[in-house]
Amino acid sequence: MKRAGQKVVAGTEAPGTSQTSKRQKTSFYGSEFGDSDPCTSMDWGSLPHHVILRVFQFLTLVDRARASSVCRRWNEVFHIPDLWRRFEFELSQPATSYLKSTHPDLIQQIIKRHADHLQYVSFKVDSSTESAEAACDILSQLVNCSIKTLGLISTAKPSFMNVSKAHFASALTVVFVNSKSLSSIKIDDTPLDDPSLKVLVANNSDTLKLLKMSSCPHVSPAGILCVADQCHGLKELALNYYILSDELLLALSSEKHVDLEHLRIDVVSENPGQVQFHTIKKQSWDALVKHSPKVNIVMYFFLYEDEFDAFFREETPVTHVYFGRAVSKAMLGRIGMNCPRLIELVVCANGLQPLDDELIQIAERCKNLTAMGLGECEVTCRGFVEFVKMCGGRLTQLSIMEEVLIPDSDYSLDRLHLEVSKHLGRMWFPDMMPTW
Repeated sequence: MKRAGQKVVAGTEAPGTSQTSKRQKTSFYGSEFGDSDPCTSMDWGSLPHHVILRVFQFLTLVDRARASSVCRRWNEVFHIPDLWRRFEFELSQPATSYLKSTHPDLIQQIIKRHADHLQYVSFKVDSSTESAEAACDILSQLVNCSIKTLGLISTAKPSFMNVSKAHFASALTVVFVNSKSLSSIKIDDTPLDDPSLKVLVANNSDTLKLLKMSSCPHVSPAGILCVADQCHGLKELALNYYILSDELLLALSSEKHVDLEHLRIDVVSENPGQVQFHTIKKQSWDALVKHSPKVNIVMYFFLYEDEFDAFFREETPVTHVYFGRAVSKAMLGRIGMNCPRLIELVVCANGLQPLDDELIQIAERCKNLTAMGLGECEVTCRGFVEFVKMCGGRLTQLSIMEEVLIPDSDYSLDRLHLEVSKHLGRMWFPDMMPTW
């Protein structure tokens, strides 16, 4: 639509615009993209290899395979070894899983052409036995691999636990024997057994640094002790409490062993009263901390209230404690008395008795405490303010539901927010849902 008084002449140029400058503008886009429209006429095939490689690294395997058919250059990048050093196989049954399963033909192509390039490999499977068995079949074919990191991840149980122990051990042995340089292994909730661990140690003792094997019921204390005795570079270890022993802690504390950085212990009971938990001696804990003074000792408890008798009766150098089920006031009192290295405490449930005294004792004696979470518990506003006042600004994480706090004559909830914020040195409000 023309404005009044404006004369438009077709084909005329703006004053001072020459044919030369028009050609320069066009050639600028043309030199970069081949035409004046960069979105529709870019010569994607001329992109540098490292740019294409970076794009491919963000694609799923299916999309990566499709992209490789765009042109010869992209197909060359598809087979660059660097692209296949880090890979995750996704295996699932379409009818029951949200995972995008890796196509079998693509798996065979990867194994045929890139098995010797794979270094950081994980298998993500759904709950079906078929998916876990397929993962074992792939592991059995990795005879030319030099894997450094291996992860077996079940998005839901039972998965690997339903695979026969013989099939699983045979597949894992192929990787353990052929890799020779495994440094990180995550094989939680699997039928791993002692003979498999011995094969792992025999072939990878000089390189193993991280081993996560919680919920592996076929592993005995002797099996994990074999690892601790011979894998002197081990820095991170995750296991079930039933495998933990005084002998294991002493092995991790020997002069030839490097400093352990992270020890995670899962304390789990499925049937109330069915498990009798053993006690670890104070001398064994002391030896570990003397050898590795900066070690984080993390304990996850999923016990019933009458099953805690074996824990924290003596000083224990635990740094992080998570109670996934209800825990008694008496147990929290022991935490305050016997856990001076405590950094983080999470209590999902306690009951209807206020925890004022227990929290104040924890604040007094646990000088390293920086994170606290309370779920279905009770504490008076007065007691809570006193706890925060004693901890002060070192509480970097404080996650408490508002329902936990009982108003009293000293503090309403509104005043509580202001008082706690003052002692923390930052604005604080109770959580609707704890962040932990």
